[in-house]
Amino acid sequence: MKRIWIFGAGGVVALMLAGFAALWHSPGLQDRMLNRMIERFAGTNLAVLDPDALHIVFCGTGSPLPDPDRASACIGVYAGDYFFLIDTGPGGADNLTAMQMPMGGLSGVFYTHLHSDHIGDLPDIALNSWAAGRGDPLTLYGPAGIEHVAAGYAEAFKLDNSWRIAHHGTDFFAVEGAKLKPVIVEVPDRDATVTVFEAGDLKVTTFLVTHFPVTPAFGYRIDYKDRSVVFSGDTSRDENVARVGKGADVMVHEALAAHMVNTIGQVLGRIGDRREKIMGDIPDYHATPVEAAEIANLAGAELLVYNHIVPRLPNALSERMFLRGVSDIRPNGVVLGYDGLYLELPVGSKKIVQHDLR
Repeated sequence: MKRIWIFGAGGVVALMLAGFAALWHSPGLQDRMLNRMIERFAGTNLAVLDPDALHIVFCGTGSPLPDPDRASACIGVYAGDYFFLIDTGPGGADNLTAMQMPMGGLSGVFYTHLHSDHIGDLPDIALNSWAAGRGDPLTLYGPAGIEHVAAGYAEAFKLDNSWRIAHHGTDFFAVEGAKLKPVIVEVPDRDATVTVFEAGDLKVTTFLVTHFPVTPAFGYRIDYKDRSVVFSGDTSRDENVARVGKGADVMVHEALAAHMVNTIGQVLGRIGDRREKIMGDIPDYHATPVEAAEIANLAGAELLVYNHIVPRLPNALSERMFLRGVSDIRPNGVVLGYDGLYLELPVGSKKIVQHDLR
């Protein structure tokens, strides 16, 4: 029996080697394989266009700290005929492409604040959505200063845009699609909420959160029919998130594990690395995982998803360390966000369906 197994395994290996050799030396086979790969990855994921659900796609769950597993802040929200992004952090555009999102339908971007890890991929987001068919200016909603971001990027990519139009023609690259349209959002005080966008069953509101010295910094709530999600943006522990997020199906909350960041700072200090100061500064304007869980409990959110995760979590042990203490106050309804997480919230239901687009 052992001999038969060995001969059988050897035969399989021989067939595999023969197949690889044929592929390696046959341009025809190579071309057919390339065609299949293109057909597989060139389309879009049309499931997210279902108008009977609110869809949340995580295209960036990381932070400014280098992390090969996470892009910086970027989340896509699909509701009815609309597709919006919450922030456009570096790496988000590549993830959206890899997840086959229908970029041509991008309706606009809601910015929580204007740190580099939240705006850095705007040029690629703008280009990819333009190439995919967006013909109108890309609307950028955000705090005061968003007009400078739009003007700066428009100037930086003025030549690039003109060359693409000249090369491919205006029928493909509509001139208006190259433009960025900033909309300054003003929230008068912490007790206020401001409707940023409203159309049919979709409503987007914003509110102030605490990210000093970054002022103003916003959180957002999106309601679509009878489903809802609230985004904390970058903030320390702030009950404003719970107030505006009251009863939301999903709370997406940033989190920094202070006990881990403090340890990183101590090690950097011992080896004389000047970034020790950064590790010492950042905990005071971010919420810990435990604090985010407390806010989710106050809001009565069905599901808490951690986002803007600090520090990098390269393995299961580090994830366990990150979540230390969370189960003591919120034993259920917690998800550690990751790039490729897709939440589907069917209307007329309390279900939250999790998909993995990786």
